[in-house]
Amino acid sequence: MKMILRWFPDGDDSVTLQQIRQTPGISGVATCLKIPVGEVWPLERLQALRNEVNDAQLEMEVIESVNIHEDIKKGLDARDRYIENYIATLRNLHAVGVKCLCYNFMPVIDWARSDLAFPLEDGSTVMAYRHDEVVKLNPSTMADAMLGKSGGYSLPGWEPERLGQMAADIEFYQDVSVEKYWKNMKYFLDAIVPIAEELDIQMAIHPDDPPWPLYGLPKVITNAENIHEFLALNNSRYNGLTFCTGSLGSSVDNDIPAMLREFGKEGRIHFAHLRNVRHLSPKDFDEAAHLSSCGDLDMFEVVMALCESGFNGYIRPDHGRMIWGEKARPGYGLYDRALGASYLLGLWEAIDILSGRL
Repeated sequence: MKMILRWFPDGDDSVTLQQIRQTPGISGVATCLKIPVGEVWPLERLQALRNEVNDAQLEMEVIESVNIHEDIKKGLDARDRYIENYIATLRNLHAVGVKCLCYNFMPVIDWARSDLAFPLEDGSTVMAYRHDEVVKLNPSTMADAMLGKSGGYSLPGWEPERLGQMAADIEFYQDVSVEKYWKNMKYFLDAIVPIAEELDIQMAIHPDDPPWPLYGLPKVITNAENIHEFLALNNSRYNGLTFCTGSLGSSVDNDIPAMLREFGKEGRIHFAHLRNVRHLSPKDFDEAAHLSSCGDLDMFEVVMALCESGFNGYIRPDHGRMIWGEKARPGYGLYDRALGASYLLGLWEAIDILSGRL
């Protein structure tokens, strides 16, 4: 297992590589480039990014957010050209030593929150979701609300150039059945996974966030049953999961430890985003500090399930609170994520000792 942190380059992050390097137990970063969706990620820029990370004595084995062009998700004729570009990007990622790619297949909207800085009783702020508030918003008003609390940082999935097209895309999907969406996903996987096998890059899909229908869009990576169906679309071990306990744990119906044990033992979990969540109702929640006592997930049982499944991939502490006066990208400040990483590493070490592995 390798513990890493997400980091955004090119001055789009308040956290530095030097700070990450000084965080105990962190071996590397999951990072990205800001490239328009559908275009090839240039090898020269990837090489420069790798060198910057390596110069800080950190690894760059995980990339997040090589976003999939909407024409692929829609199943339009132009998808083959964008799939070719995706394959070219995979080859460039391999050339710089990337071993795992976290991506998503969420239509139009990558993730949704009603508030990026909701105040808690202790004075910290978190990202929060109130379903009734979200369904009253359209993508433009939601983007305005979210970007207004972004602290000036970019929000992956809410890039300004995408906002004008969002309403039309949502309208398009009103006539796309879930069955058709599965077919479009399989078309993509059947083209990409053989290349991933060749290049030894694990493809790790991120769950839908939140994991329930929104604006009539097809949502498919939401629970154990749907994940089974997704993995069956292509049986290669390279077709796997980014298991996000926060996204899947937002649904009170998901048994997170059971899902981790099941899919982990099958060798289909390549990357884990670990965080806690506190439910106010079945469809209202606050993101929480990582400790079990701060939310509704038993984080000891979560880490135990990963350990018992034989997991040997990458873990990152996911979204943290904003604490101690820090000003940072929502969810991605240094302080609470560093606390989360230390907590998770402590759980992992204790479980290793209890199980006799250490």
